[in-house]
Amino acid sequence: MPAFTIIDADTHVTETPDVWISRAPAHLRDRVPRIETTAKGTQRWVLGDNQGILANPGMTATAGRGSFKNPPKSYEEMHPGAYDAKARLKYMDDMGIWAMVMYPNVGGFGAQQFLKLNDPDLMLTCVRIYNDWQTEWASADPRRLLPITSIPFWDVEAAVQEVQRCARMGHRGILFTGEPQYFGQPLLGDPHWNPLWQVACDLDLPISFHVGSGDMTEGLLKSRVSSYGLAPAFTALAIDILLQNGRQLSDLIMSGVLNRYPTIKFVSVESGIGWIPFMLEAMDYQFIGNGVRDERPEFELLPSEYFARNIYACYWFEQVAPRRLLDKIGVDNIMFETDFPHPTSLYGEEVHARIKSGLAECDESVRRKILWDNAQRLYKVTSPSAADETNRSSKTHG
Repeated sequence: MPAFTIIDADTHVTETPDVWISRAPAHLRDRVPRIETTAKGTQRWVLGDNQGILANPGMTATAGRGSFKNPPKSYEEMHPGAYDAKARLKYMDDMGIWAMVMYPNVGGFGAQQFLKLNDPDLMLTCVRIYNDWQTEWASADPRRLLPITSIPFWDVEAAVQEVQRCARMGHRGILFTGEPQYFGQPLLGDPHWNPLWQVACDLDLPISFHVGSGDMTEGLLKSRVSSYGLAPAFTALAIDILLQNGRQLSDLIMSGVLNRYPTIKFVSVESGIGWIPFMLEAMDYQFIGNGVRDERPEFELLPSEYFARNIYACYWFEQVAPRRLLDKIGVDNIMFETDFPHPTSLYGEEVHARIKSGLAECDESVRRKILWDNAQRLYKVTSPSAADETNRSSKTHG
């Protein structure tokens, strides 16, 4: 059996404290995101000019802590693989994970947090700085650490230029909100976005809809916390954002984008897969019953067929879906993720325990597609060499 058996389709890198401060032009340096420490010793990301809190870095790196209620207060308390590339590669070696696809935290899962800066020049600068830093971080081994480009989606021309720039630096995909309308932008089907779809096709880069990239106003509200408690409210929020991706994909399928760009690829990230068979069955039923083709004859395929041709989805904790629903989703459309090092991530022994239990009844060819082949093809991952396999084996077994 080869030493490396997994390509992880969704992980996060906890941004280091100097990401923006050290790279921003002098005239913008006091306005970019920075780390502050509270009186209780907890570090947090804040915007310059006291414009508010962006994120708690500890909440992006709870792997190994056992509970999101006890997040690290500082970088020193985190798993070092959260923010240090060499430590990340060591953890990957330990787990038999060859490559990881990497997503952000501070800017939001669709770069929407940068809108709070309310300055187009500053917003674009922060996005470009993040992408540069991510590229530098991945340089520890660019075969294995796979950056995804954050884009200034509020400026489609600048977004296209950033995709082109980052593709030249080796980025493997594009991060985009699945609900641009919630940020004052046109719907997915509007021709406004055609340049973005075209550059994705030209460069053969998949577009990611990561959970939490859209409207979060009905999420973890203070009223829900006070009524339910923190843990129940957090649980309800998790389901909100998982199912939100179903709404985004149904909107995408019916938007006409997949008709106009038949080679384009989208990925539903960190949203699971168990809801997909119902969504596709419901969409096909409504599509036929409502006579969509009578009004829009360009829809040559059923919604389920567009999904099969153009869309991937990632799973991690689920056990029912990988045991019972793979044929309803399509084994060529599923990838595995760990979400390391986030609060709901699989960590350590749990990674292989979940895989073993969920995929126990699958043929080896199916297991390989889900754990390796699909992600390797989509992200153009270079296979490990014999030396890589030998080095990993020697490190982990002696």
